[in-house]
Amino acid sequence: MERVIVHSDINHCYAQIEEMLHPELRQVPMAVGGHEEMRHGIILAKNDLAKAAGVKTASTLREAKKVCPELLIIHPHYDDYLYYTSEVKGIYREYTDHVESFGLDEAWIDLTHSSQVFGDGISVARKIQKRVREELGLEVSMGISYNKIFAKMGSDLKKKMGFSIITQDNYQEVLWPLPIEDLFYVGYRTAPKLKARGISKIGDLAKKEPAYLRSFLGKMGEVLWYFANGYDASEVLAVSHEQQPKSVGNGITAVMDMKNREDMKMVFTVLVESVATRLKQQGLKGDVISIAIRNTDLKYYTRQRKIEKATNIASEIMKVVMELVDENVDFHYAYRSIDVHVSHLCIDDGVEQLSLFIDEKQREKEKKLDIVMDEIREKYGFDKIKRMSVMVNEELTDFDPLRDNIIHPVGYFK
Repeated sequence: MERVIVHSDINHCYAQIEEMLHPELRQVPMAVGGHEEMRHGIILAKNDLAKAAGVKTASTLREAKKVCPELLIIHPHYDDYLYYTSEVKGIYREYTDHVESFGLDEAWIDLTHSSQVFGDGISVARKIQKRVREELGLEVSMGISYNKIFAKMGSDLKKKMGFSIITQDNYQEVLWPLPIEDLFYVGYRTAPKLKARGISKIGDLAKKEPAYLRSFLGKMGEVLWYFANGYDASEVLAVSHEQQPKSVGNGITAVMDMKNREDMKMVFTVLVESVATRLKQQGLKGDVISIAIRNTDLKYYTRQRKIEKATNIASEIMKVVMELVDENVDFHYAYRSIDVHVSHLCIDDGVEQLSLFIDEKQREKEKKLDIVMDEIREKYGFDKIKRMSVMVNEELTDFDPLRDNIIHPVGYFK
């Protein structure tokens, strides 16, 4: 049986939710962004009028106001976004438990076996799209294919209730003429390398030998060849207690020695943020945090700590990591390899037990900051937003832990 995989995207999610709650905002150019008095505030989402005026997501508020002086900036209401995106995914889950979130606004839905109950997959997908609009007032674009990669690319083809079907018979006609940047996981660093070798369209890459692509892109070159040719057998994951991983972690052998606390802190910051992102993507949190460290003499050791309250918040994980570093690492040695893991995992169901010893308002603020950073990175690349602390030595921290370390979301990365 050929798989029926849907990728659904709530277009301009934050802005669309604001317009749904306040319809008058549809009449003016509007964007969701940070506080206007903060010079480093950025645009998180914009409506159609703002887009037509040239406003771009991830641009600064100052840049956006230059191209559209009448732009109305709305401060984000994360509680609303979390609520309505959860409601949308609740509709998806009425048809299958194989719903895999990709950020707040996107999800893969496996309808392969739903046809036995609800009818053919394409009809079910259209029904879901219609229900989301009628019941929640939100529009989603959908891509339908036999694998996750083509489904994701299909949902990007048409916005505003778009519905694209990519099959084994038409993918070369539909996808191969597209710019190479439209291939999933081709970012701003990879695209110039491909174009310099005459690979400007997805079809150009698909026709190359995998070994040739690997010669200058490493394993990612071969992965991209698989993507372009439709070879993706990765499953749409259903998060359940039976399927929970035992831990979520990341590590790296740095390009140069970490000789002091600040060096190690910078690298751990990048790793911890990737771990926190993956925990949230999988709907998990954990209360055991561990680090593993190897020095240049190849001495290797691990340390861990159990915390009071399970977390997937980067700043909370980082605090424990640095406590373990301060208590255990001797910087008379230089270090090259480090890892961080979060374990003893449980489902992040949004229910929190209050603690007398934790500032819950600050905790909520940190979680919202994580969500914003995750959203920007998922759409524009991990390096599009960084903490100032990791930019002190970019030779150490100039890596993408969600890509370079071969992690999520597809099976070829394992």
